Amino acid sequence: MQLASSGGRRLRHAALAARKLVPGIEHVVTRKELSAAAREAEKALKLSATQRLVLGQLVACWGEQVVGRLLVWPSNQRLMATTGLSERAIRNAIRKLIDLQLVVPKDSPNGKRYAVRNAAGAVIDAFGFDLSPLFARRGEWTAVLAAEKQRRELLKRAFDEVTICRRATEEALTALAQQYPTVDCTALESRLNLLRVRTPKRSGADLPSGLIEAWTELRNAAENTFYQAGCDGTTCRQIEAENELPEETCDKRGAHAEPASPHKLPSQLLLPALIVEACPVVTAWPHLIRDVGDVVTAGRFLRASLGAHPSAWKEAAEDIGAIHAAVAVIYVLQLYDEDVSSGRNSIRNPGGYFRSVVRLIKEGRLDLESALLALRRRKMA
Repeated sequence: MQLASSGGRRLRHAALAARKLVPGIEHVVTRKELSAAAREAEKALKLSATQRLVLGQLVACWGEQVVGRLLVWPSNQRLMATTGLSERAIRNAIRKLIDLQLVVPKDSPNGKRYAVRNAAGAVIDAFGFDLSPLFARRGEWTAVLAAEKQRRELLKRAFDEVTICRRATEEALTALAQQYPTVDCTALESRLNLLRVRTPKRSGADLPSGLIEAWTELRNAAENTFYQAGCDGTTCRQIEAENELPEETCDKRGAHAEPASPHKLPSQLLLPALIVEACPVVTAWPHLIRDVGDVVTAGRFLRASLGAHPSAWKEAAEDIGAIHAAVAVIYVLQLYDEDVSSGRNSIRNPGGYFRSVVRLIKEGRLDLESALLALRRRKMA
């Protein structure tokens, strides 16, 4: 039998299930209470824009009548006029709301929607849609929203933990590259790139299983590598408990030690002060030069100001050591700054000039300490 010819509606299992879940409403439900339940249901069920619009108009039709059920009876034409949707869109939205057990249809004999009134004009019954399931399940919507909020908080904390591990790993690798350029970090960098690819964006999706543990392990590995590099591979104590002077140093690298430079730099306590006095250009570095580590970091950073390729720094660190390479960068940068300020412009390629200075230092033809002292005397003259 063709139900559409008589205005009937096909029987749906969800409609019967919703009818069994809803008891009679014993008190008058205000439109404000019904609207609050509708908003929670929209968030809990993640309704589409069309479904939210139709449900909102059904709730707006509730007139707080004193009946046992929350009945509304707007026609499709009225819903089309208030929502601006087509009749097909409204039918599809109502079918979805019935499937979600938010509304229960109450059809009249001819399929029309209308109210039944008594002699005084009061509504005693109606044919249309019953919104009782929407209001009766408001506790369910609250529970779903609370669980979703908890899930988002846990997910946010998980992403925060990943971000902390990622930044700590990147900082450790950067510190290794700046302070200990001879340490091989290829394996750590490869693991870092792989985890970056595996880590999704903060789009609400759950993190892959084991991702936080992988980030934590990588962070510990990077920080441990930096710590071991700072210890120079030794396990001796930094503070000796002996009262007598040690007969030999704790560092016993022997034949594996790097060959000493033919020209010694000042001690680690005097070198930073000498560089600052002889090369004022180092003030372009935003941090204070307090120790040899700051000298190496500044030299590695200011290398780009010379236009020298990163390979030039790597080769210089291998040939004359990171400290000599950093001092050479600052020394050449000071010479280049004075050359440009004077208008001579005799140094056309400061990056190539840096390579020449490194070669002279390696061959023992340039003493950096004497060169720095000469620059300081010239500044004081």
